[in-house]
Amino acid sequence: MKQTKTPLIPRKYLVTFILVTSLFALWGFANDITNPMVAAFQTVMELSAAKASMVQFAFYGGYATMAVPAALFIKKYSYKSGILLGLALYAIGAFLFIPAAAYQKFSFFCLSLYILTFGLAFLETTANPFILSLGDKENSTRRLNLAQAFNPMGSLCGMAVASLIVLPQLVSDHRDEAGQIIFFGLSEAEKAGIRLHDLAVIRNPYVAIGIVVLVMFVIIALTRMPKTKGEEQSAQGDDHSIRLTLKNLWHNTLYREGVAAQVFYVAAQIMTWTFIIQYANNLGINKATAQMYNIVAMSMFLCSRFISTFLMRYVNGRLLLAIFGCGAALCTSGAILIVGMGGLYCLVGISFFMSLMFPTIYGIALENVDSRDATLGAAFLVMAIVGGALMPPLQGVIIDQQTLFGYPAVNVSFVLPLICFLVIIAYGVRANRMLKAGR
Repeated sequence: MKQTKTPLIPRKYLVTFILVTSLFALWGFANDITNPMVAAFQTVMELSAAKASMVQFAFYGGYATMAVPAALFIKKYSYKSGILLGLALYAIGAFLFIPAAAYQKFSFFCLSLYILTFGLAFLETTANPFILSLGDKENSTRRLNLAQAFNPMGSLCGMAVASLIVLPQLVSDHRDEAGQIIFFGLSEAEKAGIRLHDLAVIRNPYVAIGIVVLVMFVIIALTRMPKTKGEEQSAQGDDHSIRLTLKNLWHNTLYREGVAAQVFYVAAQIMTWTFIIQYANNLGINKATAQMYNIVAMSMFLCSRFISTFLMRYVNGRLLLAIFGCGAALCTSGAILIVGMGGLYCLVGISFFMSLMFPTIYGIALENVDSRDATLGAAFLVMAIVGGALMPPLQGVIIDQQTLFGYPAVNVSFVLPLICFLVIIAYGVRANRMLKAGR
């Protein structure tokens, strides 16, 4: 008797899958137009690398603050309600860049990003488990990898806007024949005029994406979306308490260690993409050109996302996670030890191996989680994005040292991502052993 193959995305969920998948591109844009802003703010606001990286602390701190409240909101209402509130907060944070640029306060920009990421926390807490639920459980991790492939498409758009529109227009980044930034030697009056211009340049793409987000809000508000199994149980008055959910999650080793692995993965990703510009700057490459290396890295990340989704048909995701972790660790070692363009190429190469990590860790961690616990379980995995808030400032402190152990400090700083990848390898190996043991 011929066995029918389970479809990756059942036809009845196709429209919902497409709409929810588009959200992955929206937060990808926000993530990766923000990364190069660390270097931009560092110059125009005359900040240290450590202080400029507070952009990332505000951005990813918003995830940590709002992930659990988002899960509780979704549990009470619905995935669709969570998506709509997330889009509304995203738009508000984006439009707050208008007064932030007018007042020229770095703290105001950080506050705007903090509110914007309240919206992203709602979207990620909603979209990831929603995608997992739109079909059969056995191919849920592959389905999430496919949806997540559209995240780097948004990221590439964000990087392209930063590289081709924002960074080239920043007057503060103009250099003299010796490669030194001219801005620092100007009078305060001249600096004020340049600062007004450059902050307006930084503001504009956020306002534009705010308008796009409002359009998506209207489309999703008018679209009917299916109820998932977990939502139906909540609607029927399921008395599965939050306390019981927390107990179940804590005693689930695969989940608990998955949250820790996700913290380290996001930290590694954000450090790798945020400080690639400083790494290239140290080789005498200006910000706009340096950002092109980020675009190459993201292009590799995107291609690898599709490659890894295909490979999962033949290799289980847990083993593949460990293999890709080893590749990332080797490339990171090259970025640390090789001073020059070879080190930069290794730094770009890390992105190929990072591609499958977030959705695969996410899918593995939720594999054995009860559908009634999935929303809150997803929230802690999104909350794990706080790793992107904690580690970049520490890496910025290292970079500010200029030289360490006879190496450029920016090279040495990538020891932090290396440690993160070693943790991910350990999780992949342990998860694979659990699979073989039937756990």
